[in-house]
Amino acid sequence: IFLNPLDLGLNNPTLMPLFDPDSGLLIVSGNGESVIDCFEVNSSEPFLSQVSHCLTDASTRGVALVPKLAVDVSCCEVMRLMQLTDNFIVPISYQVPRKAGQDFHADLYPDTLGHTAAMTAEQWWKGENKQVERVSLNPSKRPKLVTPSAQETKPKDLPRGKSKEEASTSSSPLTTPSSSAAPSRSPSSTSGLSSGFLPSPSPSQSSRAIQSMLGPSSKFRHIQGSVLHRDTHITNLRGLHLTTPGECDGFCANGQRVAVPLAIAGGQIAVFELSQPGKLPDTALPTIQNSVNVADFCWDPFDNHKLVVAGDDAKIRVWQIPKGGLTETLTEPECVLRGHTEKIYSIKFHPHASGLLASSSYDLTVRIWNLEMGEEVKRLSGHQDQIFGMAWSPDGKLLATVCKDGKVRLYDPRKSTLPIQEGPGPEGQRGARVVWVCDGKYLLVSGFDSRSERQLYLFSAESLASGSVASAPADVSPSTLIPFYDQDTSVLILTGKGDTRVYIYEIVPEAPYFMECSSFHSSEPHKGLCFLAKTECDVRDVEVARAVRLGKTTIEPVAFKVPRVKKEFFQDDVFPDTSVWWEASLTAAAWLSGSNGQHRKISLRPKDMAPVSEAPKEVPVRKYLPSSVYLEEKTDEQKKEELLSAMVAKLGNREDPLPQTLYEGVDDDEWDD
Repeated sequence: IFLNPLDLGLNNPTLMPLFDPDSGLLIVSGNGESVIDCFEVNSSEPFLSQVSHCLTDASTRGVALVPKLAVDVSCCEVMRLMQLTDNFIVPISYQVPRKAGQDFHADLYPDTLGHTAAMTAEQWWKGENKQVERVSLNPSKRPKLVTPSAQETKPKDLPRGKSKEEASTSSSPLTTPSSSAAPSRSPSSTSGLSSGFLPSPSPSQSSRAIQSMLGPSSKFRHIQGSVLHRDTHITNLRGLHLTTPGECDGFCANGQRVAVPLAIAGGQIAVFELSQPGKLPDTALPTIQNSVNVADFCWDPFDNHKLVVAGDDAKIRVWQIPKGGLTETLTEPECVLRGHTEKIYSIKFHPHASGLLASSSYDLTVRIWNLEMGEEVKRLSGHQDQIFGMAWSPDGKLLATVCKDGKVRLYDPRKSTLPIQEGPGPEGQRGARVVWVCDGKYLLVSGFDSRSERQLYLFSAESLASGSVASAPADVSPSTLIPFYDQDTSVLILTGKGDTRVYIYEIVPEAPYFMECSSFHSSEPHKGLCFLAKTECDVRDVEVARAVRLGKTTIEPVAFKVPRVKKEFFQDDVFPDTSVWWEASLTAAAWLSGSNGQHRKISLRPKDMAPVSEAPKEVPVRKYLPSSVYLEEKTDEQKKEELLSAMVAKLGNREDPLPQTLYEGVDDDEWDD
């Protein structure tokens, strides 16, 4: 049988087939795939007939079959598979729908190969051929398993004071007790299996073992993403441009409005007010007309009314949105920046200086513009191929880029037009993004590896040449993961265009670097997420991030919350003082002259909430009386007195007359003759 991965719906040609000779079932999976197929192999046509198509939550890194003696025959489990993912080992059970009961279904369970060797290596070298003895899976016919160490114990070797039975039981932990003949119903547990497996450890032992294997866990590991109420949605979007360039985020938003590209000639962009949710009219909407295809666009972080658009004609247009939103179509920009000789890739505003913009282009240069003067002030070179992404450092001093030539570069624009550092980047050439993390100590790059699988890389900003210090695999998908990093919580949120899953990590500056948290799944593919200022979060509900999600026909706000018990207190451990990044700390001219700014910080704590760090410590309340009360020794007289008191209380007062003595009799003259 020849298996074609494409015919099986697998994108990765590396197949991992497993065959169970007892049931005739074939398991097929691919490395990096989230699909596991099961086929029945027949001796005649059709040779393969599909039995099941299993969709897994995580990508597969390996699969293995559990020994047949470990399956649970009481629930008609014919095969058990262990799936290895990046962080977990997941059991997958294959069961035949039969009525569960005491009857053993012999047609499902032929005799299987046992665990006893048929011969020694020396016998095989001499030319002997023997088969491993088959054993029955019927629990009533399985012999009691005793380890060789217990079988070989001689009477003269018995410990003093012990019988032979006691010695055989205590000498080996693998001896199966007679009370564990019934197999466990949990596919993930080996407790009680009559196949000689070790009994499962206690929950406390298991949790400690898992903790030691997986390492430290994040306090955001249970973060939950949820779409807010429909009353906050903008619906009935029509004519969205769903094929924006890979370097573009697809749409952009600030605290007041959302800009969305439309699939209409002339590079038109629609602007919607977040304060005006509801269903949009079916009629045409006022737009911004750029007259050319849009390559990238973004809002000025310090001016909610200024939108900057880069076009295919190598020009950058600056638009001013009137207060209250668009009421008519705009055709004349406030300013047009000219200088690039080829189409522009992407644009990024400086995090501190007002009116300072960086742009990358097909002409392999990065140019820095002063919007107040409307002119180019710096030109950076050194790239050999397409520039996938760029990002300013948190302090605004450095600019990082990731390029298709497989390099990550670091620039100090005020000192040199050439990179001050460069190092090896992602091997894949399908796209990449870069963002600064851990207070500017590291660069995180989302890209592709040599097998075109999405991958996350972490680089030290001090030594790019040494390569990545850590990496984390994601999954197989053609779209680049677009990262958002929260400086306050060190939480990294990523998703791609057309994805339904949002990945969440906490990034730490030391091993293990990536601490995976719960993912957010949406029912339909989205265009992407755009995150808002921290002041938009509902801190009373422990909301650590607020985003706007663009769907095919809707704009929906999404809240990311951390489940906490004491919500009446302000969770100051996840809400430190936040930077007011929506206010400029210096002008473009000041930055160009060598000055550096720093954002002021504010507290997100409401005045009527006390921080949880100052919450009073709760004294544990004892639910039950101490054991000393029940174990207290009493004298015989005390016991006798308590017994008599209990009997008296039950029978009532013994001095009271009996009920029949209280009845009045009948006089003799009242009797009838």
